[in-house]
Amino acid sequence: MKKLVPFVVDAVLVIVFCAIGRRSHDEAVLAGMLRTVWPFVTGLVLGWVIAVAVASGREGISAAKRFDGRVLWPTGVIVWLSTLIGGMLLRVVSGQGTAVSFVIVAATVLALFLLGWRAAIKALG
Repeated sequence: MKKLVPFVVDAVLVIVFCAIGRRSHDEAVLAGMLRTVWPFVTGLVLGWVIAVAVASGREGISAAKRFDGRVLWPTGVIVWLSTLIGGMLLRVVSGQGTAVSFVIVAATVLALFLLGWRAAIKALG
């Protein structure tokens, strides 16, 4: 259960990111939320799978059992990039917008959210 907490934190922050985006564009937050959230949550899940695979590949299968989703490098960076890139690619495939300004804002906010809490834990620990 304890291993799931970092994933849940990431998922909640991605949902908050999408809600803020919808609200800032005067779109109904709940009405179209699933359409906005699914590409980024899919990218997030992919990032977690890659992060666990990277840990297992470097240190063997037992590393997956010791995997810590709270670490900034490489887990946080992999999760952030996968959420951003996967989310944007899935938005393109599904016909949603990916203006350059949106990509920049998304990269910045997702970095703040997905890397920020990990950096704070590292700094405080």
